[in-house]
Amino acid sequence: MQKISVIGAGNVGASAAQRIIEKGYADVVLVDIIEGLPQGKALDIQESAPVIGFDSHIVGTNDYEETANSDIVVITSGIGRKPGMTRDELVQTNRKIVSDVTANVAKRSPDCILIVVTNSVDAMAYLALKTSGLPRNRVFGLSGVLDGARLRTFIAAELKVSVTNVHSCILGEHGENMVVVPRLCTVNGVALTELLPQEAIDRLIQRTIKGGAEIVNLLKTGSAFYAPSASITRMVEAVAFDKKQILPCAAYLDGEYGMRDIVMGVPVKLGRDGIEEIIELELTAEEKTKLASSAEAIRKTIRSLDS
Repeated sequence: MQKISVIGAGNVGASAAQRIIEKGYADVVLVDIIEGLPQGKALDIQESAPVIGFDSHIVGTNDYEETANSDIVVITSGIGRKPGMTRDELVQTNRKIVSDVTANVAKRSPDCILIVVTNSVDAMAYLALKTSGLPRNRVFGLSGVLDGARLRTFIAAELKVSVTNVHSCILGEHGENMVVVPRLCTVNGVALTELLPQEAIDRLIQRTIKGGAEIVNLLKTGSAFYAPSASITRMVEAVAFDKKQILPCAAYLDGEYGMRDIVMGVPVKLGRDGIEEIIELELTAEEKTKLASSAEAIRKTIRSLDS
């Protein structure tokens, strides 16, 4: 039985813990600084076991000692985005939170795979990598799995096809500067550019870029958590089951795509050792220019970590 720790018992963390525990392949530790919150949510989830039919165990705690020797650690801790707030405005508060959390979990689980979810995720994954001292293949962030799920949802609705037939390609920043590559987005193998006019493609891309903000504005007092927790679970299972699955993640680049010392969304092969390969796509000159602009936006956020 594997051991997976989820740090942060808010909506995203608790939902991810629930999705993972219900599959029955791992015991889960749910951690939060608020006394009673992780304990209460964990107990509630555990009491669903007879109904759902899983025999794995979940425990809620305020103590990082419970996370010791975790195989995978998911960091969701931090403040959520509020209406009108940009991802970059989250950085200064979440910087200290992620730094403290990373130091605590890395000390107790030095061999873990670390998946960062806290926004701004590219910068936070970079911070977690530098703070933890773990090799780059074992620290990465949630980005394109979620963004791609949103775009695939919108494409499927537009074309009235099954979402399972739709595949997306999104690179760069998880945010306003994400780079969608329409010619590599496909529906049952057919390029999106052959199925929709440019106006429709642009509209769907813009909705995807603003996908998180759209939900924040609708909820008023919260942010997305169902799709993010499902995306986290997809990444966790790719590692836990050594799937060698190609998924878009926020990964540290050291020469790939001509970039160094930066974390950004790229397709990677995920398996037991975390990122086993970074897939380099052949991009057009225009796509390379957009990716460079996206990278500069990420670098600006990373630089702000030292301010």
